[in-house]
Amino acid sequence: MNIFKKTTLALAVSTLTSGAIAQTAPAPAPAPAPAPAASPITANVTITNDYRYRGISQSNFQPAIQGGFDYAHESGFYFGNWNSSISWISDAYGPNGAIPGRGGAGTAMSAPVEMDFYAGFKKELIGPGFVSDFGILQYYYPTSGVYNNRVAVNPNTTEVYAAQNFTYGAFSGFFKFSYALSPLFGNVDSQGSYYPDLTVNYDAGDGLTVNAHVGYQYVAGKQKTGADITNWVGASVAGVSNNTLYSYTDWKLGLTKDLGGGLSGSIAYVGTNAPSYRGAHSYINPNGKNLGQDGVLISLTKTF
Repeated sequence: MNIFKKTTLALAVSTLTSGAIAQTAPAPAPAPAPAPAASPITANVTITNDYRYRGISQSNFQPAIQGGFDYAHESGFYFGNWNSSISWISDAYGPNGAIPGRGGAGTAMSAPVEMDFYAGFKKELIGPGFVSDFGILQYYYPTSGVYNNRVAVNPNTTEVYAAQNFTYGAFSGFFKFSYALSPLFGNVDSQGSYYPDLTVNYDAGDGLTVNAHVGYQYVAGKQKTGADITNWVGASVAGVSNNTLYSYTDWKLGLTKDLGGGLSGSIAYVGTNAPSYRGAHSYINPNGKNLGQDGVLISLTKTF
């Protein structure tokens, strides 16, 4: 047998032996399956004892149910919808509303729900932990009835906003600036109103977070006619700025607890210096109570 044949035979034996060993050896454990990708869609539902928006009660100090959904693309683009039960429109403009002097049939207006639609873009433009956020928000109120006392009330409002989020150790939060492109929630000639606010959170551990917030609602424009305001309060405020009548500061200090399974609870103390009466209707309910008065908020949220 020559060298070539010997080599060929040796290779054949080696191959057969290796095959036999491979067939009798246990199969390697399968690689673990990759974790499922997080869904770009999330939803939430909340029950609260009072719906406060920028410190002002929208539900007349009564409980509200809220909920919505969000879609977030990996590119940074997002959009969503959020809704809440409300009573402030019927409280102000209903048959027994806080704004008097309407009278007559067909002058009551109400809307049982607030519907918010928003879209924007958020990305870590500055660096890790610093998310910049730019978007537009439409507040929509499906009203019924009319307010027919020479003042056309349209509460629907469009705002644009820019926010800078931050994370530093146990601290996180954001600074946000919102600007109204339309009249603000029915206030006369108030486009250009704005709301800067700062929120800071502290992670205290064990799922507990301390929350602090302060904001300032500036309402732009002037009351152009006095006749309509005279019907409300018995005195003309023509030419008086909306800033004088309606602008205010709000604040909040609270705790949020992660209860697991997408469930969280929160409690907070909130307040404002919102005017209840400055020569015209401001932030009062039919009983004359200031809707921006200090109060305690308790809520329970489920995220899906």
